[in-house]
Amino acid sequence: MVESCGCGGCIAGTPGRIQSVMSDDERPIRIVILNGSVRRGNYTSMAAALVMDELRKDPKVTAELIDPAALDLPFPGEESRSTGPKQLQDAVKAATGVILATPEYHGSFSSVMKLMIENLGFPSALQGKPVALLGVAAGTIGAIKSLEHLRGVVSHVGGIVLPLPISIANVQKVFDPQGRVLDPTAERVVRQVATNLMGYIERNLCPAVTLERLLRESAEADPNIVTV
Repeated sequence: MVESCGCGGCIAGTPGRIQSVMSDDERPIRIVILNGSVRRGNYTSMAAALVMDELRKDPKVTAELIDPAALDLPFPGEESRSTGPKQLQDAVKAATGVILATPEYHGSFSSVMKLMIENLGFPSALQGKPVALLGVAAGTIGAIKSLEHLRGVVSHVGGIVLPLPISIANVQKVFDPQGRVLDPTAERVVRQVATNLMGYIERNLCPAVTLERLLRESAEADPNIVTV
């Protein structure tokens, strides 16, 4: 008899093998990607699209790419009736894991990314979430500085920053203006953002998801069982 790990249909001992195809509502692993650029035709969104494509290969996963330009996020301290902050917070709170994708501007991550982090509330919706980092830059050294700064900020608000952040240098040579990939090696590296995050979730979070499910099902079957 083959046992399921309870985290979306994978088979115990054989990660990635799926018993059945699930609808979006049935997929228990939710990944949110925050795009840190609003520039028209930005390379950050092109890289994030590759990560989305890799995530969608996994039948256990529902992935969402959030465009900050569509949220009307207020500046810190600004009075606003926008529903954008709540939409952003709700999406991140419901996520199993988060990916932050940013360009490098002036030696750090973008102000757009900082604005999204500021609008995630306090305590931050990132608190306790596994967070993978992706940075792109036009220069030859990549987005190293922006990722270092972003790691510090995310850690400060309680996010669990995963090792192996991905930095893409000379990004203008990786994609054409239509977002088509020109560099297969860089494409494989970008897709590792998805596989790194999923690897962490399957190793560290699936057991907790399984335990929660078992306790819930037991409580439903026997009203004398109390879960806390």
